[in-house]
Amino acid sequence: MEPLSIYIHIPFCQKKCYYCDFPSYSGKEDFIEDYVKALKKEILLYAEEAAAYEIKTVFIGGGTPSVLQGKHLEKITSTLYKCYKLSREVEFSIEANPGLLNLEKLKSYYHSGINRLSMGLQACQNHLLEGLGRIHRYEDFEKNLEDARKVGFSNINVDLMFSLPNQSIKNWQDSLKKVVDLEIPHISAYSLIIEEDTLFETWLEEGKIYKPQEEVELQMYHDAINYLKSRGYLHYEISNFAKPNYPCNHNITYWKNQQYLGFGAAAHSYFKQERFHNYQEIEGYIKRIGEKKKPVATRNLLSRRDEISETMFLGLRMIEGVTVRDFEARFRQTPLQIYGKTLEKLKKQQLITYNDDFVKLTPKGIDLANLVFQEMLL
Repeated sequence: MEPLSIYIHIPFCQKKCYYCDFPSYSGKEDFIEDYVKALKKEILLYAEEAAAYEIKTVFIGGGTPSVLQGKHLEKITSTLYKCYKLSREVEFSIEANPGLLNLEKLKSYYHSGINRLSMGLQACQNHLLEGLGRIHRYEDFEKNLEDARKVGFSNINVDLMFSLPNQSIKNWQDSLKKVVDLEIPHISAYSLIIEEDTLFETWLEEGKIYKPQEEVELQMYHDAINYLKSRGYLHYEISNFAKPNYPCNHNITYWKNQQYLGFGAAAHSYFKQERFHNYQEIEGYIKRIGEKKKPVATRNLLSRRDEISETMFLGLRMIEGVTVRDFEARFRQTPLQIYGKTLEKLKKQQLITYNDDFVKLTPKGIDLANLVFQEMLL
């Protein structure tokens, strides 16, 4: 059977973080019951189309999925298990914010089939967490981690952010060390990007906050790479590090440009050569489902050129790069046949390296990845 992944979006938040531009909403918890009912119906709407596929990964993201009670998650997971062919080795992840977890909720998650926990820690210093608008303290994370391991979770990711306002290089190094010392098997290390229409954008323009200088940001990134590799982590994607056997298979689906279905408000899908996404507003999503219609707002049928471009720039996020054999099996041409002059130019600039087996970024190319990605657009 062909593999397929599933993403489920939970758009509720107890509080919107100051840097967040994701489709998420605080103060709409009254919609949770109706939203979960709508989610179940949407999952059923695609069951027949997905019958020929085996579900390799499921990821429940947000928003803040841990806003939901265990009973809500059980309704969602039981619907998936009943209506889809989930692999026996399915990787089933949920994002969770420290401070919104407890032992009973974690037990419910684990016994409903969820086997991977992704915790949005972001920083280990409480003054930085407060500055981000996070609702938790570092001590909440430590307690939640202890409870998660008691329940049975061993496949755990922690998100960390660098280049934060008022964050020193020592703060960043201390955060890395604390998380590694806790024997977390997967770490996602992201640079803060100040997005449009966020409080951080307003405060930056008003001079209320300042980001570290570019060279400091780059040093923080290199510190993460060097330290995590020295502690036994594989740097397998630009922003992701894993102990052996602990990469995030769901995200690898995206980076390898493979098919997935997205359920929930604002969820995106890539299925049967189409990219499509759902209505973003919770109310509009629920209304559309109530009319027994798929809640799709836009559809885009991809051309072969689109698929090639996306396969290249997404695949180059992986440290191993784009595998020539897989690329040729999919497109009947090699990357060199399609991108010959471009690849040669980027190689001379020391941004990529390639041979008969792969095309991948160099260390310099990783630092300037966005420049390389632009060159992959046909």
